Amino acid sequence: MSLLTIILNIILPPLAVFLKHGLGTTFLISLLLTLIGWLPGVIHAFIVNK
Repeated sequence: MSLLTIILNIILPPLAVFLKHGLGTTFLISLLLTLIGWLPGVIHAFIVNK
């Protein structure tokens, strides 16, 4: 995982997921979790972008 990916996972989790997986179910889940709360979005982004 690059430094840029780590920074994006923390600042904008849906963008980090989008850049790796594109527009799909994983992105929508990340977006929903980030809207519910920032921390769940960050955790999901780190798990998905391993």
